[in-house]
Amino acid sequence: MSQPATDYTTDELIATCIARQVTDGDILAQGIATPLVMAGYLLAKRTHAPNVTFASAIGNALVDCAEIGPLRLTRIEELWLGHARLTFGFCQAACELLPRFQPKEFLRPAQVDPAGNFNNVVIGSDYHRPRMRLPGCGGIADITVYYDHLYLYVPRHSRAVFVERIDFLSGIGIHTRSHTARRRSAGLCYLVSDLGQFDFAPGRMRLVTHHPGVSVERIQAKTGFPIEISPDLHPTPPPTEEQVRLLREEIDPLGIRRLETLRGTARKRALREILAAEDSNEVRE
Repeated sequence: MSQPATDYTTDELIATCIARQVTDGDILAQGIATPLVMAGYLLAKRTHAPNVTFASAIGNALVDCAEIGPLRLTRIEELWLGHARLTFGFCQAACELLPRFQPKEFLRPAQVDPAGNFNNVVIGSDYHRPRMRLPGCGGIADITVYYDHLYLYVPRHSRAVFVERIDFLSGIGIHTRSHTARRRSAGLCYLVSDLGQFDFAPGRMRLVTHHPGVSVERIQAKTGFPIEISPDLHPTPPPTEEQVRLLREEIDPLGIRRLETLRGTARKRALREILAAEDSNEVRE
């Protein structure tokens, strides 16, 4: 059995946490521009869940894939369309297939409240004149109503993301203040950030593990509302040496996953490095 790694990055820890939520045989859905999630999915497939199936919305189609990888940036379509077994129209997928097959999916919120309701539409109280307009919710408003289990990830934990009240409701968590929204599903069950792991068992976000070297006080200071603490709180187990090797050498040798944890100049520099590497064909099939 591989030993716990001592040399690993935050993005590798998050990818490992995502992989641990995967069970063999799962159908795994991935949205657009979420390489950290894809790294976690592929890690699960290469280790304890060889029989998972992937689905993604690429070019307004849902693609059913049995095997993909390694990660790409400019050639992302090849990951899906190049290995597809089936394709479906997006409306058929969202309205017929996803409700029936209930895939696991990790979504990244711009804002999330204590009950797990989240926002990916606008920042600011005035919808028509927001401080920031976000990419939008895509199919999130639909799937959070009927998904039995919903997962979130936040690569950069901050008080700007974890807020007492979200500015716009685009995804339903455990419950919503609106009496018009009725859900039958269990809803949100898990969230991982760069500081720790959380569940929503008590009906509110609860810290269940803190990442190595991260204190509970720091997590609370970076959260805009009081968080529940699990009575079984413990450090997050680190990735194994083999998991780190797979991420670095086979799944994502260009380090595309780290883009989600970077910002500003560091992100621009990483983007240029990745584009140059892809252009020079450094990634082998």
